[in-house]
Amino acid sequence: MDVISIIISAGKSSVDVALYTLLPIMVVMLIIMKYLSVRGVLDVIVRWLAPLLKPFGLTGMSAFALIQINFVSFAAPLATLAIMDKRGVSDRHMAATLAMCFAMGQGNVFYPLMPFGLHWTSAIIVSVAGGLCAAAFTWYVTGRRLSATETVNSEPLPDAEQNNQGILSVINSAGADAIRLALGAIPMLILSLSIVGLMQAAGVIEWLHHILMPVLNVMHIPDSFVLPALVKCVAGGTAYFGVISDLVQQGAVTANQINASAGLLIQTFDLPGIGIFLGISSRFVRLFRYVIPAALAGILIRTVLHIVLF
Repeated sequence: MDVISIIISAGKSSVDVALYTLLPIMVVMLIIMKYLSVRGVLDVIVRWLAPLLKPFGLTGMSAFALIQINFVSFAAPLATLAIMDKRGVSDRHMAATLAMCFAMGQGNVFYPLMPFGLHWTSAIIVSVAGGLCAAAFTWYVTGRRLSATETVNSEPLPDAEQNNQGILSVINSAGADAIRLALGAIPMLILSLSIVGLMQAAGVIEWLHHILMPVLNVMHIPDSFVLPALVKCVAGGTAYFGVISDLVQQGAVTANQINASAGLLIQTFDLPGIGIFLGISSRFVRLFRYVIPAALAGILIRTVLHIVLF
C-alpha cells in the first residue's frame, strides 16, 4: 500500500472539488443571500413565515435558521441558534428547531451536486417538509413536556445588516465568506478521502460490501452507496460530496441514484454535525435526547419521499 500516493491523490481531488466546484457556486449563492439580507427581503420572508411555522413549534428565528441551512450551509444557522439560546427561547421551541436543523439538507451540499444531476427544487421542498415534520414531532410528541415559556426579547434576527451597504461591499463580504467556507472544507476533504483511499487499499470496503450484500440486495440498494454512506456518517456532508462526486465521474453512481438517496444521505445528523451543533450550548446537550427520534423521523420521511419521486 503506497500511503504517500494515496494522500497526494486525495489532496489533488480535494483541492479540485473545493476550488472548481464548491467555491464558484458558494460565491454566487452567498452574494444573492447577502444582498437579500441587506435589502431586508429576508426579514420580510421571516416575518411572513413565522405565523405559518407556529403550528410546527417554530419561531421567527427558527424560520431564519431554516433559510440559512437550506440556502447557505449547515454552519450558517449556528449563530442564529446561539442567539436563540442567549435570548432565552424556550426548551420546547429550541428542541423543535434543533430537530428541524438535523433533519434537513444542507446548502453547501445541495448546490455543488446540481452539476452532477441533483434536482435542486425537489430536494429543497422535501428538505423543508422533513424539517417541519421533525419539528412537529418534537413539539407534539417527544418534547411535549418541555417548558414552552418564552422571554420578551426572543425574536430579533441575528446580525442585522445596514440597508445602505453597497453592492460592492456585499460582493466582497459574501465572496470572503465563500472563500473561507471553501478553503475550510479542504482539510476535512483531504482527511476523509485519504481515509477512504486507505480503506480501499486495505480491502475494508470490499469486506463491507461482502458483509452487507444480502441486505443491499433485499432492499435493492446499489453496493456503490456503501462507501459514501460510511463517509457521510463519519466525516459529514462535505466529505460525502467529495466521495459521491468522484463516484459520479467514475460512472459508478448515476444522477437518478443521487436524487433517490438525497433524503437519506444529505442531512446534518452525522458525527461532525452533532458535535458542532451540541457544542453551541450545554442546553442543547440536555435537549438532544428529545431531538434524536424526531430528527430520525424527519430523515425517514425525506428518504421515502425521495425514493417515491425518483
